[in-house]
Amino acid sequence: MNDTSASTALVAHLALLSLISFGGVPAALHDLRDFVVGTNGWLTDRDFANYFAVVQAIPGPNMILMMSFIGWKVGGLPTAIAGALATFGPSCALAFTGFRLWERFRDARWQGVVRRGLAPVTIGLVIAGGYVMALAGGTGWTSLAVTLAAAVLLLVTRINPLWLLGSGAALGGLGAM
Repeated sequence: MNDTSASTALVAHLALLSLISFGGVPAALHDLRDFVVGTNGWLTDRDFANYFAVVQAIPGPNMILMMSFIGWKVGGLPTAIAGALATFGPSCALAFTGFRLWERFRDARWQGVVRRGLAPVTIGLVIAGGYVMALAGGTGWTSLAVTLAAAVLLLVTRINPLWLLGSGAALGGLGAM
């Protein structure tokens, strides 16, 4: 594949994911990872996990930045910009149109049914994205233990997630993971 066809394929795939991902791009991380790591080999699992970690550490529209990182790796600055635009452009246009129609039929009974049906779909897709990131980050026993401990702590305590992020960063910095 030359750079132009790789860039076109990436941007088209990002635009498609933008249109079909309920809950944002994190809900489609598993498909994105398969496309850029498995199918095309543009990134390694470690690259993908590193990009995800970097964008999660900064505030703002982090998935747009992640798509820019992937675009930069695949085709340089033009693909980084096109990847960012493909991440939010199609979904914003669809949301604008959808919300206008949603408002027009706001008293319809089907709206409640759709709303209740989308919640579990979104949650399932986000969990699938988390699973993919856990596999991409490392599948050793240490990584599994730290991931499970963090999940349990988040579920049973009121600990601030920043403490867990800091702890994970410290373990990674010390080479424990």
